[in-house]
Formats: sequence, C-alpha cells, structure tokens
Amino acid sequence: MRIIVLGLVLLLSTTINAQEIGVRFGEVTGNNIAVDGVFEFDGSRIHANVSFGDGLGLDALYDFVYEPLEDELYWYAGVGASTFIEDDFNLGVSGEIGLEYQFDSAPIVIGFDYRPTFWIIDDTSFKWDGFGVNVRYRF
Repeated sequence: MRIIVLGLVLLLSTTINAQEIGVRFGEVTGNNIAVDGVFEFDGSRIHANVSFGDGLGLDALYDFVYEPLEDELYWYAGVGASTFIEDDFNLGVSGEIGLEYQFDSAPIVIGFDYRPTFWIIDDTSFKWDGFGVNVRYRF
C-alpha cells in the first residue's frame, strides 16, 4: 500500500506545476516536517503537504478564502482531506486558517497556520495541536 501511495505522489508531482514549494515545520499529520506546495487558481488555491517520518502523511486542503490584509500580508482559510498511513490507515478532515507574508524583494513566502483535524477512519478522534510554519519558494 505504501508503495502505491508513494508512486501516486511521485506521478502527480511530475504532472502538476506548483506555484510555491517548500517546507512545513510543526505538526503535520503525524510527523514534524513536510514538503509543502501551493497550487493557485481563480482566486483560491490548493495547499498540499506530503510528510515522511513515522509514517506517510498526505494533506490536500482547498483554501476558499485567500485575501490580502496589506500589500504583502495575506490570510487564508480552507478545508480538505488528510490521511496518515503507518501500520493503520487513517483518514480525516482538516481545517486551516493562517497568515503568510510574501516578500517583494525575494521569491520567498513565510507563513504560520493552524490546522485542526477530525479523524474519521480507523480511530475517531479530534486533534487540536496542528500549528505549523511554512517556508516556500515562489515561482
């Protein structure tokens, strides 16, 4: 099962162009670090993470709010699916709200967000500690 999921991730990463790619530090679906990507379209975006460590974590959140507060400072909110594959298969729904700063002088984006997750499949539980810091390169 892990090989199939990893193969799908690699296949999608070669066919989709990210507008931002980087690293997320903090609680990331069972791990502490993840590859972080943002795919923008029509005033909204997909915020996706792939994390490795104790297991394989995948998050894909649709940020339906993506608005500027100032010239370089944006806030966003969204919801999406999360999965964590270790010995068990876990599937849940995550929410997301955050702030990010896009530097004009460099193609760097730094963000801070909160991502609680409601796990539905294998064990029903609610995880409150989803704080993270994102550092991404903007194309």
